Amino acid sequence: MTDTREPRAAVQARPTAPTAVLDVVVPVYNEEADLAPCVRRLHAHLTAHFPYPFRITVADNASVDGTLAVAEALAAELPEVGVLHLDAKGRGRALRAAWSASPAPVLAYMDVDLSTDLAALLPLVAPLISGHSDLAIGTRLARTSRVVRGAKREVISRGYNLLLRGTLAVRFSDAQCGFKAIRADVAAGLLPLVQDTGWFFDTELLVLAQRSGLRIHEVPVDWVDDPDSRVDIVATAMADLRGIWRLGRALVTGALPLADLRAQLGRAPLQAPPAQVPAGLPRQLARFAAVGVGSTLAYLLLFLLARGPLGAQPANLLALLVTAVANTAANRRLTFGVTGRRHAGRHHLQGLLAFALGLALTSGSLAVLHATAGTPPRALELTVLIAANLAATALRFTLLRLAMHHRA
Repeated sequence: MTDTREPRAAVQARPTAPTAVLDVVVPVYNEEADLAPCVRRLHAHLTAHFPYPFRITVADNASVDGTLAVAEALAAELPEVGVLHLDAKGRGRALRAAWSASPAPVLAYMDVDLSTDLAALLPLVAPLISGHSDLAIGTRLARTSRVVRGAKREVISRGYNLLLRGTLAVRFSDAQCGFKAIRADVAAGLLPLVQDTGWFFDTELLVLAQRSGLRIHEVPVDWVDDPDSRVDIVATAMADLRGIWRLGRALVTGALPLADLRAQLGRAPLQAPPAQVPAGLPRQLARFAAVGVGSTLAYLLLFLLARGPLGAQPANLLALLVTAVANTAANRRLTFGVTGRRHAGRHHLQGLLAFALGLALTSGSLAVLHATAGTPPRALELTVLIAANLAATALRFTLLRLAMHHRA
């Protein structure tokens, strides 16, 4: 089916009004020491390398130190800098307020620590200015990205994005990189539906955009972890899990007006996808085996990455949970030919049941091994886990085929 809607208008390179083409929002909370160097560096970069009028908005999240005074001094010094003060904390709340109030046709944000190399800013917003894309994100997980951070944060980041792929079927690679941009007309349609006011704001916005048929542009970035980061990893992880559950439930129950958003903002498919021919048992076994090999390799990689900082049992739990969710999603589509969201919740419950049984097998195997061998060699530990996973895999195929065979 050909898209009959008019293409999106590109932003004019030389607007007749002195309105900024780009508004870069910097949300801050108690950043009086780092704010001035950050804004001056960003301002200098935009002045030297950005060919359109721009604006920098400092969104103060109810800071209790001298952050607001520093921001106001910068605004008095630099004409392109503005200040927005909020009486409540929350990065999502700050972005919603700043983006909603901005007259710029392209809106962006970045973290105050400037962990992302600013050379990626123009490639980030150029497709939005031209009208080619609707949102843009920096990604630390592309092959050409260069990232400096510890193993713990690397495992958490990759695990979170794998979890999003398995639970919400996302296609973007990095939900939480603090380097994103959006067209103002798209923001006006999506922001009223985004409920989160904290760190899950980014993920919720991107999921709604994807489900609405919008084009998300990804830019590989150079990124250096801020050693002084104040993000509470445990609290943020729990909030993200609650957000995934809330958003997933809304998608399954049809509580979100995605059809209206797709009609208003989305891009129609160029042609209808071909009908999928159900696979017989031999082909299902072959595809299931291929997915299983990939899942096992991903499981072993996650286990090895998390084994040192977390210990054997927590690493096994994390690796098995992430790969179990992703495995169910992959088998649902590739092995059994089930597409769409119908019965997705039931299928994932079957996958989680298999996960629980697999966890019992692998954890029990680890417990027996450690009880009998004390501190076994890592190679023996992996061998036992592989054997336990093979048994869990056979059980998973049986359960998933029972759940999905009538659909395939």
